[in-house]
Amino acid sequence: MEIISSAHAYSPPDNYLLKCGTDQAAIAIDNRVWQGDGGSSFISSSADNSLSAVILSSPIPLLNTSRIFTRRSSYVLPVSSFGLHWLRLYFYSFSYLNFTRSAATFSVTADEYTLLHEFNPSVEGSSTSSSPNSFGNYSGFSFKEYLLNLTKSPLEISFIPSNSTSDSYAFVNAIEMVSAPERLISGDSTFTLGGGADNSSALSTPSMGFETMYRLNVGGSPVVPLNDTPGLSRTWFAEESYLASKFGVEEINSTISSILYQRAGSDENIAPPSVYSTALQINNPQETSSLGFNLSWSFGIDPNYVYFVRFHLCELEYGTGGKRHFNLFLQNQTAYSQLDLGQEFGHYSAIHIDILLRAGADDSRLLVQAGPPPNTGSNEFTEAIVNGIEVWKVSNSEGSFDRVAMSAPIKSVPGTSSSKPRVMAIAAAAAVALGMLAITMAVICYCCRQRAKVVKQPPSSTWIPLSLHRGGAHSASLISKATMASGAGSYGSLAGPSSMGRVFTFSELMDATRGFDEALVIGVGGFGKVYQGDLDDGTHVAVKRGNPRSEQGIMEFQTEIDMLSKLRHRHLVSLIGYCKENREMILVYEFMANGPLRSHLYGSNTAPLSWRQRLEICVGAARGLHYLHTGATESIIHRDVKTTNILLDENLVAKVSDFGLSKTGPALDQTHVSTAVKGSFGYLDPEYFRRQQLTEKSDVYSFGVVLMEVICARPAINPALPREQVNIAEWAMHWQTKGMLDHIIDPHLVGTVDMNSLAIFGKTAEKCLAEDGVSRPPMGQVLWNLEYALQLQHRSIAPNENIALMDHQLPMLHTVDEKWEESMQVNHSFSCGVNEDEDEAEDITMSAVFSQMVRPTNDK
Repeated sequence: MEIISSAHAYSPPDNYLLKCGTDQAAIAIDNRVWQGDGGSSFISSSADNSLSAVILSSPIPLLNTSRIFTRRSSYVLPVSSFGLHWLRLYFYSFSYLNFTRSAATFSVTADEYTLLHEFNPSVEGSSTSSSPNSFGNYSGFSFKEYLLNLTKSPLEISFIPSNSTSDSYAFVNAIEMVSAPERLISGDSTFTLGGGADNSSALSTPSMGFETMYRLNVGGSPVVPLNDTPGLSRTWFAEESYLASKFGVEEINSTISSILYQRAGSDENIAPPSVYSTALQINNPQETSSLGFNLSWSFGIDPNYVYFVRFHLCELEYGTGGKRHFNLFLQNQTAYSQLDLGQEFGHYSAIHIDILLRAGADDSRLLVQAGPPPNTGSNEFTEAIVNGIEVWKVSNSEGSFDRVAMSAPIKSVPGTSSSKPRVMAIAAAAAVALGMLAITMAVICYCCRQRAKVVKQPPSSTWIPLSLHRGGAHSASLISKATMASGAGSYGSLAGPSSMGRVFTFSELMDATRGFDEALVIGVGGFGKVYQGDLDDGTHVAVKRGNPRSEQGIMEFQTEIDMLSKLRHRHLVSLIGYCKENREMILVYEFMANGPLRSHLYGSNTAPLSWRQRLEICVGAARGLHYLHTGATESIIHRDVKTTNILLDENLVAKVSDFGLSKTGPALDQTHVSTAVKGSFGYLDPEYFRRQQLTEKSDVYSFGVVLMEVICARPAINPALPREQVNIAEWAMHWQTKGMLDHIIDPHLVGTVDMNSLAIFGKTAEKCLAEDGVSRPPMGQVLWNLEYALQLQHRSIAPNENIALMDHQLPMLHTVDEKWEESMQVNHSFSCGVNEDEDEAEDITMSAVFSQMVRPTNDK
C-alpha cells in the first residue's frame, strides 16, 4: 500500500507570480515571492499606454499597486509544460487621479477563453466574488481562479477596456499562472454526454476549462495556501456561510497523520490531509431520518452552464464497514447511491467522487446534499458524512465563463495608441452595427411569421456522475444525460405585456435618471442597480434597472409586475410602472427617501434608530407581510424577507419590497407549495431548505432573522466573526434561550429599552425562528406581540399618559412564556384593506381592538 505524504510536494514547471504596477518584488502571506511587472518582458508592446498606480487604501500589501490599461493590452507568459495551469487574477478597486471606480469596466481573455466580460470589480467585488481566496472579503476586492488546459506557448492574457464610455479602463493588481498536476481532473473516466456519445476524454480536451466557484473544508477551519499541499497554494473555506442548518449536525475530527491515500487517483494533490481529517455528519439519524433530513449546502450559480462537483469523503469514525449507508444528491436528484465508506474503502481512506451537473435556464442556486436513501425510515446506519466540497464552472462551447459574453467582438478589437486607427475602428463598428440592425429586423419579421410555432421549453437540471476514484473501477452508474452546450442566459423576451401599471419608454427613463447617471445610484441588488429619478410631472421615483449579469432575470421581472399589480397596501412598496424596451428590464417604484432598513442598522453613517422607531418599523413590516398572507385574493409568500427588502419612506414608515421571488400560497386543501429553494442565505427557512416545501411560515422564519438584526444591529451572516457568531439566528438564539438577549443588543440601545418590551420582542423572535414551521406563529400573532412590545415601550417613556392605566389593569408579567401563551389564545383578526383609505381604517381598528385587549374598560 502506497501512502502519499507531504514529502511528495508538487513542483510546478511553470510558476509566474506577478505583482502588477511596480518594479519591486514582494512576499505574500503564503511566503511566496511575487516579482514586479515593471520593465518586464511579459507586458506586450501594445501596452505602451499603461501606467502604474499606488493604492494607499489597500488593506492587502500584495495589492497596493496596480497596472492600469487605457487600451487593449496583454501579458504574454511562456509555457514550458503544456497541460493544466492555474490562472489566478487579483483585483482591488480604487480611485486614482482621474480614474474612478465606476469607470473600471473591462473584459479579460486568455487565448481562446473569455474569462470576464464587462466586469467591474467595484460592483462585483467581495459580495459576489465566490472564488475562494486567502485574503478574506473586502469591499471592492475580487479574486478569480481558473484551471485551463494550455496547449501552446505563450499564454496571452488580454485586458480590454469597455467601449461603452470614453473613460473606461482596465486594471489588475496581481497575476498568478502556475502549472497544476495533470491528475487533478481525471480525463480517463467513461461517462456520457448528450446524445449518448462516448466522450471519455472530454475533461482534458483543449477546449475545456474550469472556473473555481467554491472550495470548502467541511467541518473544519479554513485551509490557507501556506497549509495546502506544497506547490498548489489553494484556499479551502469553512462551510458555515453555505450550510443550510446545523440542526442534527455534528463535527468530527481526526489527526492529520491518520489519513491514508491508498486508492489510485487519490493523493494530496487532490486535497490535503487537513481536509479529510475533519467532517460533518448527521447526528442522531433515528430522529432526523424520519424528517427526511440531509446535510445541505446552497451555492449561487449561473444558469445554463455545466458544473463539475467534487465530494471529498473519508470514514473517520467507524473502523469497520456496515456502519453507515447514505446517498449524494444534486438539485434534489440522487447522484450516487448507498455509500458505505468503511466497507468499500476502509477506515481513514481518502476518496473523492466527481459529478457533472448541467444547470437549467431557471437555476440560480446549486443544492448539494448528502443523506439517507429515500423511504428508509428510521435507521441508525443512515448518517451521512462529508469532508469537503468543490464546485467548478465548466467553460461553454465557445470557451466562455461569462454567460453574456460576446467573444467575437472582444477578440477582434485591436489595441492601439493612435487616434486614426481608433476612428477607423469606430467607423467599422458602426458599419457592423448597421448590418446587425438589418439582420435583426429580418429576424423579427421572420419570427412574426413563425409565432404560431411551438417554442421548445428550456432543459431542466441534469447530471452525470463520473467515476469514483478507487483503483480505476467505475462504480457510479449513469442516471441521466446532459449536454455541454451552453444555451442563452436568463434574459429573454417578456412573455406578454402586463395589464397593469404604466409602460415607460426607455428614453423617458433615460431622461428621468440623467442617462442612468452613476451619481444617482441609491442601491445595488441581485437584480441590478437602483437609481433615483424624477418623471416629467415631478414625481420622485426609484428606477431598478436589470443587469444582464444578474442571477435574476425575466421570470423575476414578470413576477414582480404580476404581484404588485394585484396589491396595494400602506406597508407594501407601490409599483408605478415598467419598461421592457430594447431588451431592457426596468421597474419603476415610488421613491423611499430613507432607503433600506439595513442601512439604518449598520454599515452606514446614518443616525441610529431609537428602540421605539425600530419597533414601529417592525410593526409596519409585519402588517405588510400579514396582508400578503391573509388579505390578498390569494395568499402570497414573499420568499425573500430581509432588511434590504424593508424600505423606509420620509417618515420612517416601513414598506416591504422586491416581489421577484414571491409565490402564490398553497390552496385550501394543501399544506405547502413544492418549489425549488430560492431566497437569501442567512434568512432561509431551514425546513424549506431541506424539504423544498414552502409555506407562509417560511416568511415568518425570515422575519425572525430580521428581528434579531434589528435588536443586534449586525448582518444575518458575517463570516469575519468567530465561528459561533457567524449566523445571527444561532448566535442570538443562544443568548435568548438563556434569557440574556440584553447582553448582545446594539450598544446604542443600552439604557433606553424597557426590559418587558425587550422580553416580548425576544420571545417573538425566538418563536419565529423555531426549527419546525408548525411551531412558529402566524404573522398575525407576530404582529400582535410586536404591537404589545411597542405599547410596553410607550408606557416606560410616558408613564403619566392614559397608557398608565396598564399599571393596574394588566396582569403582572410573571414570565414571558406565560404572556406569550396568553396572547396566542386571544381570538383576534385583522381586516386588510385593498386601498389606502381602507388601510388607514385597518390601523384605527387594530389600535382600538388592541386597546381593548391590553386596557380593558371597567364595566361597573
